[in-house]
Amino acid sequence: MKKIIAGFIFMLIAICAHAQKDVTQFLGIPVDGSKYAMIQKLKTKGFKTNPSNKDVLNGRFNGMDVNVFVGTNGDKVCRIMVCDANPVDERSIQIRFNNLCRQFENNSKYISLGNELIPDDEDISYEMLINKKRYEAIFYQQPAELSDTTLLRERLMPRVLGKYTAEELANKTEDIQQDLIKMGVEYMMELYSKKPVWFMISNNYGKYYITMFYDNEYNRANGEDL
Repeated sequence: MKKIIAGFIFMLIAICAHAQKDVTQFLGIPVDGSKYAMIQKLKTKGFKTNPSNKDVLNGRFNGMDVNVFVGTNGDKVCRIMVCDANPVDERSIQIRFNNLCRQFENNSKYISLGNELIPDDEDISYEMLINKKRYEAIFYQQPAELSDTTLLRERLMPRVLGKYTAEELANKTEDIQQDLIKMGVEYMMELYSKKPVWFMISNNYGKYYITMFYDNEYNRANGEDL
């Protein structure tokens, strides 16, 4: 019996180790791989190389003219940055920011942990210049695992078996049951945290534009170079 359980645990650990990571996507393209490959994929979506800077792509996104930048950590893509190509005045950026928040809130591909709209009477220029306020909102793309309960169970099982024996799980106490729920919630939040999409208001000499970030946290620097 012990050999069977040990073999089962080994199999689940192997599944987790070799499973492909569920990463943030931009226009259906995983934010991953090499910079060159990413640029080629973006070109298939209609983006074109900026004549004065080959590392910048120009095109349309969500109804706006934008500049797209590909960020890397080493040789792996970790971020797609999208900037409005045409800065606007203070009132226009307030409307644009709030509209974006609503669009994300109404998109089932994302969840939000709470973002605030900018009030109509907000003095954005004063708040940014004097109070150093940052206007930003963050959302998270829905992890694919959460729609597949079998896969989710497989990913969670090694963590559970690393803390509890098969006998304890077969005869769960109330404390163990509550701890399992806590482990499940923590794992779900961990999955969400790896797929953030956020945006902020940027200022350029009194004109404003939105900068958006599609981040793959799996590829971000994590102190490995220290």
